Amino acid sequence: MQPPRVLVIAGSDSSGGAGIQADIKTITMLGGYAMTAITAITAQNTLGVQAVEVLSPEMVAAQARSCIDDIGVDAVKIGMLGSPAIAHAVADLLEGCGAPVVFDPVMVATSGSVLADADTIAGFERLMALAAITTPNVPEIAALDGVEGMRGRGISFLAKGGDAPGETVTDRLYRPGKETLEWSAPRIDTRHTHGTGCTTASAIATGLAAGLDIVPAVEQARAFVRAALEAAPGFGAGHGPLGHHALR
Repeated sequence: MQPPRVLVIAGSDSSGGAGIQADIKTITMLGGYAMTAITAITAQNTLGVQAVEVLSPEMVAAQARSCIDDIGVDAVKIGMLGSPAIAHAVADLLEGCGAPVVFDPVMVATSGSVLADADTIAGFERLMALAAITTPNVPEIAALDGVEGMRGRGISFLAKGGDAPGETVTDRLYRPGKETLEWSAPRIDTRHTHGTGCTTASAIATGLAAGLDIVPAVEQARAFVRAALEAAPGFGAGHGPLGHHALR
Protein backbone atom coordinates (compact mmCIF):
# COMPACT_ATOMS: atom_id res chain seq x y z
CA MET A 1 0.00 0.00 0.00
CA GLN A 2 1.39 3.38 -1.01
CA PRO A 3 1.79 6.07 1.65
CA PRO A 4 -0.36 9.21 1.39
CA ARG A 5 1.46 11.95 -0.52
CA VAL A 6 1.74 15.33 1.20
CA LEU A 7 3.17 18.40 -0.52
CA VAL A 8 4.52 21.04 1.86
CA ILE A 9 4.91 24.63 0.69
CA ALA A 10 6.85 26.43 3.41
CA GLY A 11 10.14 27.90 4.57
CA SER A 12 13.29 26.11 5.68
CA ASP A 13 14.39 26.27 9.34
CA SER A 14 18.14 25.80 9.62
CA SER A 15 17.81 24.55 13.22
CA GLY A 16 15.46 21.74 12.17
CA GLY A 17 12.80 22.55 14.74
CA ALA A 18 10.12 24.11 12.57
CA GLY A 19 9.33 24.78 8.91
CA ILE A 20 10.00 22.24 6.20
CA GLN A 21 12.19 20.17 8.51
CA ALA A 22 9.46 19.72 11.13
CA ASP A 23 6.95 19.03 8.37
CA ILE A 24 9.03 16.23 6.85
CA LYS A 25 9.57 14.62 10.26
CA THR A 26 5.87 14.78 11.12
CA ILE A 27 4.62 13.44 7.81
CA THR A 28 7.16 10.62 7.85
CA MET A 29 6.42 9.61 11.45
CA LEU A 30 2.69 9.48 10.63
CA GLY A 31 3.26 7.22 7.64
CA GLY A 32 3.08 9.76 4.84
CA TYR A 33 5.37 10.63 1.95
CA ALA A 34 6.64 14.24 2.16
CA MET A 35 7.42 16.47 -0.82
CA THR A 36 8.49 20.10 -0.56
CA ALA A 37 8.38 23.46 -2.27
CA ILE A 38 10.63 25.78 -0.28
CA THR A 39 9.52 29.42 -0.14
CA ALA A 40 12.34 30.92 1.90
CA ILE A 41 15.63 30.05 3.55
CA THR A 42 15.90 31.16 7.16
CA ALA A 43 18.85 31.33 9.51
CA GLN A 44 17.29 30.59 12.87
CA ASN A 45 17.69 28.69 16.09
CA THR A 46 15.90 28.33 19.41
CA LEU A 47 16.59 32.00 20.22
CA GLY A 48 14.98 33.51 17.12
CA VAL A 49 15.30 34.25 13.42
CA GLN A 50 18.59 35.85 12.39
CA ALA A 51 18.10 36.14 8.61
CA VAL A 52 15.56 35.37 5.89
CA GLU A 53 16.04 35.06 2.14
CA VAL A 54 12.84 34.64 0.11
CA LEU A 55 12.80 32.67 -3.15
CA SER A 56 11.06 33.84 -6.31
CA PRO A 57 7.36 33.02 -6.85
CA GLU A 58 8.33 31.28 -10.08
CA MET A 59 10.75 28.94 -8.30
CA VAL A 60 8.25 28.14 -5.57
CA ALA A 61 5.58 27.30 -8.14
CA ALA A 62 8.02 25.26 -10.22
CA GLN A 63 8.96 23.09 -7.23
CA ALA A 64 5.32 22.41 -6.43
CA ARG A 65 4.37 21.76 -10.04
CA SER A 66 7.21 19.24 -10.44
CA CYS A 67 5.81 17.22 -7.53
CA ILE A 68 2.16 17.47 -8.56
CA ASP A 69 2.75 16.59 -12.22
CA ASP A 70 4.85 13.50 -11.59
CA ILE A 71 4.32 12.00 -8.13
CA GLY A 72 0.86 13.40 -7.46
CA VAL A 73 -0.54 14.77 -4.23
CA ASP A 74 -3.17 13.68 -1.69
CA ALA A 75 -2.98 16.79 0.51
CA VAL A 76 -1.12 20.10 0.65
CA LYS A 77 0.22 21.88 3.71
CA ILE A 78 1.08 25.58 3.40
CA GLY A 79 3.28 27.31 5.95
CA MET A 80 5.53 30.36 5.74
CA LEU A 81 5.18 32.10 2.37
CA GLY A 82 7.34 35.18 2.68
CA SER A 83 5.77 37.52 0.11
CA PRO A 84 2.38 38.49 -1.37
CA ALA A 85 3.59 37.35 -4.80
CA ILE A 86 4.30 33.86 -3.48
CA ALA A 87 0.89 33.73 -1.80
CA HIS A 88 -0.83 34.52 -5.08
CA ALA A 89 1.39 32.14 -7.08
CA VAL A 90 0.52 29.33 -4.67
CA ALA A 91 -3.19 30.18 -4.86
CA ASP A 92 -3.03 30.15 -8.67
CA LEU A 93 -1.35 26.74 -8.60
CA LEU A 94 -3.73 25.13 -6.12
CA GLU A 95 -7.05 26.39 -7.45
CA GLY A 96 -7.29 23.37 -9.73
CA CYS A 97 -5.35 20.92 -7.59
CA GLY A 98 -8.30 19.03 -6.10
CA ALA A 99 -6.40 17.87 -2.98
CA PRO A 100 -7.35 19.15 0.49
CA VAL A 101 -5.25 22.09 1.64
CA VAL A 102 -4.18 22.83 5.22
CA PHE A 103 -3.09 26.46 5.61
CA ASP A 104 -0.97 27.47 8.58
CA PRO A 105 -0.91 31.30 8.27
CA VAL A 106 2.61 31.75 9.63
CA MET A 107 3.15 35.34 10.71
CA VAL A 108 4.81 35.15 14.10
CA ALA A 109 7.16 32.42 15.28
CA THR A 110 7.15 31.10 18.84
CA SER A 111 10.21 33.32 19.41
CA GLY A 112 8.14 36.39 18.55
CA SER A 113 9.95 37.09 15.27
CA VAL A 114 7.69 38.40 12.51
CA LEU A 115 7.86 36.18 9.42
CA ALA A 116 5.35 37.96 7.18
CA ASP A 117 4.56 41.61 6.47
CA ALA A 118 1.15 43.26 6.17
CA ASP A 119 0.97 42.80 2.38
CA THR A 120 1.58 39.08 2.77
CA ILE A 121 -1.18 38.83 5.37
CA ALA A 122 -3.56 40.45 2.89
CA GLY A 123 -2.56 37.83 0.32
CA PHE A 124 -3.68 35.07 2.68
CA GLU A 125 -7.35 35.68 1.86
CA ARG A 126 -7.29 33.54 -1.28
CA LEU A 127 -5.52 30.69 0.49
CA MET A 128 -7.96 30.66 3.41
CA ALA A 129 -10.80 30.43 0.91
CA LEU A 130 -9.10 27.47 -0.80
CA ALA A 131 -8.18 25.60 2.36
CA ALA A 132 -10.10 22.72 3.90
CA ILE A 133 -8.86 24.09 7.23
CA THR A 134 -6.73 27.02 8.42
CA THR A 135 -4.73 26.68 11.66
CA PRO A 136 -3.94 30.08 13.23
CA ASN A 137 -2.45 30.62 16.68
CA VAL A 138 -3.52 33.41 19.03
CA PRO A 139 -1.40 36.25 17.50
CA GLU A 140 -2.37 35.17 13.97
CA ILE A 141 -6.07 35.14 14.86
CA ALA A 142 -5.68 38.70 16.16
CA ALA A 143 -3.96 39.76 12.91
CA LEU A 144 -6.81 38.18 10.91
CA ASP A 145 -9.54 40.24 12.64
CA GLY A 146 -10.17 37.88 15.54
CA VAL A 147 -12.34 34.79 15.81
CA GLU A 148 -15.50 36.57 14.72
CA GLY A 149 -13.72 38.13 11.77
CA MET A 150 -12.51 34.72 10.66
CA ARG A 151 -15.94 33.17 11.16
CA GLY A 152 -17.35 35.91 8.95
CA ARG A 153 -15.19 34.64 6.10
CA GLY A 154 -17.16 31.39 6.07
CA ILE A 155 -14.09 29.18 6.43
CA SER A 156 -13.15 26.23 8.60
CA PHE A 157 -10.35 26.95 11.05
CA LEU A 158 -8.70 25.52 14.14
CA ALA A 159 -8.09 28.27 16.69
CA LYS A 160 -5.07 26.99 18.58
CA GLY A 161 -4.87 28.03 22.21
CA GLY A 162 -1.28 27.26 23.10
CA ASP A 163 -0.29 30.94 23.21
CA ALA A 164 -3.15 31.91 25.52
CA PRO A 165 -2.38 32.21 29.26
CA GLY A 166 -3.49 29.62 31.77
CA GLU A 167 -2.83 26.09 32.94
CA THR A 168 -5.24 24.61 30.39
CA VAL A 169 -4.78 24.72 26.61
CA THR A 170 -8.00 24.86 24.59
CA ASP A 171 -8.23 24.43 20.82
CA ARG A 172 -11.49 25.20 19.03
CA LEU A 173 -12.60 24.01 15.60
CA TYR A 174 -14.97 26.35 13.77
CA ARG A 175 -16.81 25.15 10.66
CA PRO A 176 -19.53 26.99 8.71
CA GLY A 177 -22.98 25.76 9.68
CA LYS A 178 -21.71 23.31 12.31
CA GLU A 179 -21.29 23.43 16.06
CA THR A 180 -17.95 24.53 17.45
CA LEU A 181 -15.86 21.64 18.74
CA GLU A 182 -13.50 22.16 21.66
CA TRP A 183 -10.57 20.19 23.06
CA SER A 184 -8.93 21.07 26.37
CA ALA A 185 -5.92 19.53 28.08
CA PRO A 186 -3.48 20.50 30.84
CA ARG A 187 -0.61 22.65 29.61
CA ILE A 188 2.66 20.75 29.27
CA ASP A 189 5.22 22.72 31.28
CA THR A 190 8.08 23.16 28.82
CA ARG A 191 9.89 25.90 26.95
CA HIS A 192 10.60 23.48 24.11
CA THR A 193 7.71 24.42 21.83
CA HIS A 194 9.47 25.44 18.62
CA GLY A 195 7.60 24.03 15.63
CA THR A 196 4.29 23.17 17.29
CA GLY A 197 2.28 25.05 14.65
CA CYS A 198 4.11 23.47 11.72
CA THR A 199 3.78 20.04 13.30
CA THR A 200 0.05 20.47 13.94
CA ALA A 201 -0.72 21.53 10.38
CA SER A 202 1.41 18.81 8.81
CA ALA A 203 -0.16 16.16 11.02
CA ILE A 204 -3.64 17.31 9.99
CA ALA A 205 -2.60 17.28 6.32
CA THR A 206 -1.26 13.75 6.66
CA GLY A 207 -4.54 12.62 8.21
CA LEU A 208 -6.55 14.22 5.41
CA ALA A 209 -4.23 12.69 2.81
CA ALA A 210 -4.90 9.28 4.35
CA GLY A 211 -8.65 9.78 4.00
CA LEU A 212 -9.58 11.00 7.49
CA ASP A 213 -12.27 13.62 7.95
CA ILE A 214 -11.28 16.93 9.52
CA VAL A 215 -12.30 16.07 13.09
CA PRO A 216 -10.30 12.80 13.44
CA ALA A 217 -7.41 14.43 11.56
CA VAL A 218 -7.36 17.24 14.15
CA GLU A 219 -7.59 14.75 17.01
CA GLN A 220 -4.69 12.73 15.62
CA ALA A 221 -2.63 15.90 15.19
CA ARG A 222 -3.28 17.10 18.74
CA ALA A 223 -2.25 13.73 20.18
CA PHE A 224 0.92 13.70 18.05
CA VAL A 225 1.94 17.22 19.10
CA ARG A 226 1.40 16.52 22.79
CA ALA A 227 3.49 13.37 22.57
CA ALA A 228 6.24 15.28 20.74
CA LEU A 229 6.20 18.00 23.42
CA GLU A 230 6.63 15.35 26.09
CA ALA A 231 9.55 13.86 24.14
CA ALA A 232 11.40 17.14 23.49
CA PRO A 233 15.17 16.53 23.61
CA GLY A 234 15.95 19.80 25.40
CA PHE A 235 18.18 21.34 22.74
CA GLY A 236 19.06 25.04 22.70
CA ALA A 237 18.92 27.95 25.11
CA GLY A 238 15.50 29.20 24.01
CA HIS A 239 12.37 27.61 22.55
CA GLY A 240 13.77 24.18 21.69
CA PRO A 241 12.45 21.67 19.14
CA LEU A 242 9.89 18.94 19.68
CA GLY A 243 10.80 15.27 19.96
CA HIS A 244 9.50 13.98 16.62
CA HIS A 245 12.32 11.45 16.60
CA ALA A 246 11.04 9.68 19.72
CA LEU A 247 7.62 8.83 18.30
CA ARG A 248 8.52 5.58 16.56
